[in-house]
Amino acid sequence: MRKQLVSFGLVGTLLGAALLIGAPNVSAQPKGGAPKGGTPQPGQVVDLDDEDNKDKKDDKKDAKADAGPPPEPGQPTEEAAQAKRLFDSNTKWAEAALALKRVVSGETGDDEGNKQIAQYHLAIALFNLKFYQASYGIFSDISAKPNHLKFKETLLWLARLATQLPEPADIVERVGKYDREELDRFKNPQQFPLYWQLNYLLGRYKYRARSYDEALELFKEVDQKSPYFVQAKFFQGITHVQKRESVPAVKAFQAIVAALPDAEGVEDKARMNDLAHLSMARTYYSASVRLGEDGIPKIDPKKLSAAVNFWNRVDVASEYWLDALFEQSWAYFMAGDYPHALGNIHTLESPYFPNSFYPEAEVLKSVISFTICQYEDATTIVARMKKRYEPIRKELEAILEKYKGDETGQQFFTFLKEVRDGKAKLSETTKPVVENALSDRQLLRNIEYVKLLDKEAELFKSQPASFRDSDLGADITDALDLARELAIRNAGTLAKDRYERYLEELNEHLRNSQKILIDIVNAERNKLDEKVIKGQVGKEETDIYGVVSPDEEHVLWPFDGEYWRDELGFYRQVVVSKCGGPAKAK
Repeated sequence: MRKQLVSFGLVGTLLGAALLIGAPNVSAQPKGGAPKGGTPQPGQVVDLDDEDNKDKKDDKKDAKADAGPPPEPGQPTEEAAQAKRLFDSNTKWAEAALALKRVVSGETGDDEGNKQIAQYHLAIALFNLKFYQASYGIFSDISAKPNHLKFKETLLWLARLATQLPEPADIVERVGKYDREELDRFKNPQQFPLYWQLNYLLGRYKYRARSYDEALELFKEVDQKSPYFVQAKFFQGITHVQKRESVPAVKAFQAIVAALPDAEGVEDKARMNDLAHLSMARTYYSASVRLGEDGIPKIDPKKLSAAVNFWNRVDVASEYWLDALFEQSWAYFMAGDYPHALGNIHTLESPYFPNSFYPEAEVLKSVISFTICQYEDATTIVARMKKRYEPIRKELEAILEKYKGDETGQQFFTFLKEVRDGKAKLSETTKPVVENALSDRQLLRNIEYVKLLDKEAELFKSQPASFRDSDLGADITDALDLARELAIRNAGTLAKDRYERYLEELNEHLRNSQKILIDIVNAERNKLDEKVIKGQVGKEETDIYGVVSPDEEHVLWPFDGEYWRDELGFYRQVVVSKCGGPAKAK
């Protein structure tokens, strides 16, 4: 659902809520979006608790101190030596893996040091066999033990796994086990690409942990030559947004636009360009509206104008264009430009976008009608909104009621798949709403993760029976089964959260529409709050807005009920105020 730019109690106390940009849909692969967990959500204001973060750092240091020194490896057994020779051949990975597994399991009688070395080599052998999940499981275990002989070397392999496994595998969490000092050993001309990647990954972890200053330092270390530069700049921008630092946030997003033409490793440059402009618009809008001591919003015209300018730069073919158009309509409203605001909403309602879902647009239309004292129009808009969306709300609630209990995650994943495959039993009016709710990129990445695990399972089935039936084969099967079960549960839980958020926002819009009716009743009884009155058009203001006088470069085409694609985004609606004073054309 669209991020709500304005929230209100009474209509006249509209606030330009500080819009915080959620983690972008980019990452190292590039995939992305901040994983579910400690990451702040869009619109959520989070206070950074420095003491909590200090405690986490101290706990990390204490864990390393308590771990003690790594074990000293003695003379390896002949079986361990043979396993190492197979590993060093760089070709007999399956044979090496089976032999190394015996060492790790203690069957060869080797000491702890040699078992740890064999464990590290086993993870590498599995990586080369393309059993990435099983390899990741071993490297994850090593990364949790600072006194492991191969703790430092494992960081390199976590970086490599980040290019093979999607973000839901949560490699960022494992990279978070390492300190910045451990990254610095890769800071040399031969290993700069790895150094930049690791700074990006550790920065993601610090961002998730709300250690924003540390995150910023890490993101700044990612050089423009790195394929992770654009992603790092994006997270740098949203980190500044979380800190309410609009100027450096905009600079970070501008750096993305400047770097994109020559950038490498970016999956969809046009999309990233639009997302950067959208983010700049939201940042400027957030900074343009401040609540005064009297409870009435104070507008910074320059910042509001800059926001509108950046919304206009989102390409009409972009997946973000409708969002930009709708968000821009709130900015026009805050500026008192009702013809532009209503013209944008008119575009949203065109038949070219049958699956668009903007119930808040109806709220904005009714608010504008109320502001210009068109109470009858406002009442009609609210009535139509309730008639359209109340049945959708009831159906959404009925669907959600089916998913309760301990297996909710897995059950909702099945529902998610049915929706994505077009097999869900939904009414024609509710179907596009649910599809919108369950179509964001983070959800799709979770689905892709499950598919990747299934692909690895098929690869395992193609191995010789001697490999499949071994203890190592059982470990690989267990790793895949566990990862798949967790991925499905996490994907289902995430999908359910998205669905519930959509439903709650729809409920909120319906509640807000009801508040408008209350204000209308009070207005008609002359019992409006003073702040509400100040929010309405005064008698000294113009009665008629939006009368267009075309010039030599423009032609006026009155709307006759038929939409034309090349007119989308250019509509203006004439607005007549009934708040007092003789009518004047503007």
